[in-house]
Amino acid sequence: MAIEIKAPTFPESVADGTVATWHKKPGDAVKRDELIVDIETDKVVLEVLATADGVLGAIVKNEGDTVLSDEVLGSIGEGSAAPAAAAAPAAAQAAAPAEAGEDDPVAAPAARKLAEENGINIASVAGTGKGGRVTKEDVVAAVAAKKAAPAAAPAKPAAPAAAAPVFAAGDRVEKRVPMTRLRAKVAERLVEAQSNMAMLTTFNEVDMTEVMALRSKYKDLFEKSHNGVRLGFMSFFVKAATEALKRFPAVNASIDGADIVYHGYADVGVAVSSDRGLVVPVLRNAELMSLAEIEGGIATFGKKARDGKLSMEEMTGGTFTITNGGTFGSMMSTPIVNPPQAAILGMHNILQRPMAINGQVVIRPMMYLALSYDHRLIDGKEAVTFLVTIKNLLEDPARLLLDI
Repeated sequence: MAIEIKAPTFPESVADGTVATWHKKPGDAVKRDELIVDIETDKVVLEVLATADGVLGAIVKNEGDTVLSDEVLGSIGEGSAAPAAAAAPAAAQAAAPAEAGEDDPVAAPAARKLAEENGINIASVAGTGKGGRVTKEDVVAAVAAKKAAPAAAPAKPAAPAAAAPVFAAGDRVEKRVPMTRLRAKVAERLVEAQSNMAMLTTFNEVDMTEVMALRSKYKDLFEKSHNGVRLGFMSFFVKAATEALKRFPAVNASIDGADIVYHGYADVGVAVSSDRGLVVPVLRNAELMSLAEIEGGIATFGKKARDGKLSMEEMTGGTFTITNGGTFGSMMSTPIVNPPQAAILGMHNILQRPMAINGQVVIRPMMYLALSYDHRLIDGKEAVTFLVTIKNLLEDPARLLLDI
C-alpha cells in the first residue's frame, strides 16, 4: 500500500511553499526519517522526512512547483530498490567516474548541493557510503575540517555562498536565475514598508568606552561561568533596548487597521546573516532575559541560520528589531522597519574618533546609532528621546544592572 508524502502544515503567516530539492529519485530506497525533499517558504526551508521504509514512487510535485499546506508531493511504496544498482561491485563504482571521463565521484544530490554551497570540490571528499558514495555527512565533515584548518594559500577561491555566478574578465555573457522565495519576500516587504509607512530615521552616537571596558574585564570569567557563552556587544544593546521600550511603549507597538496595539512584552528580532540571505529570528520576552541568556540565544540562532535549521516559530512575530551592519564595516545606514513593527535600531562600526570631553580632545571608541520608525505612530520627540535613552544606558552600563 502506497503512503502519501505530504507537505508540512504551514502556519497562517505562510500561504504556500516551493519544492526546492528532491533528494531521492523514483525507484530509490528510502528509510524512515530519511530526508526526501526540501520545501522552501518565505521564511525557512522545511525538510520533509520519510514516514516509513520503502521505495519512492511517483513524484507529484517537481522541483520549482508551488505547494500548499498538507498537499501531496509523492508517495512511498513497499519493496526495495532495483537489485542491479545494489549489486554493482565497489570496484566498478569506483571506476565509473573515470569511465565517464569525469573527475566527479558518485555522490548523493544533497551532498552535491551542500558541497557547492560551501565551495567544496566534491572530488576531494572521501565517500563512506555504499560503494564509495559521497554522503551528505561526508560533506558536512569536509566543511567542518575546512573551517578548522589553518588559513593556507588556496588554489582557488571558494565560491560565493549565494547563487551569483562568477564571470571571467571580458566576458559579455548573462545568466538569469530565479529569485529565491526568501529574497522575493524580503523585496516585497521592503517595498511594502516604504510604500505604506511614514518612515523616518533619527541618528545619534554612543561612546562605547564603558561597555568595552566591562566586556574586556569580565569576558573570560563570563564565558567560564556560563558554559562557554561568549560576552558580545549585542546583549548590551538588546538589554538597553528592552529597558527603553518599557519607557516608550509606542516604539514597541504596532498599527492594526485603525487600532494601535501596545505589547506588554518585548519580542526582539535580531538580524542574522545566512547563506540564504538576512533572516530575523526572535528572542521571546527579551525584557526578562539576562545578558548570558541573550548571548546564548543569539549564538544558537546564528548556528541554526548557518545550518538552515531555523523553525517557523523562531522566525515569526517580533515587536522590535535590532540589526548590526557594523559587523560588515558599515559606518552609517538607514535600516528599514519590518512591518507591522513600528521601529528598528541599527548598530554600526565602532571607530576611534577624537571627541571633546570636558573641554579636552580625547580619542574614544564611537558608534553611530540609527533608529528608523513609523512616524504615524511615533512622534519625533519620542523617537529621539528613545534613542538618547539607549545611548545613556550604554555609556553607563551600571544602569542596566541597577534598573535606573
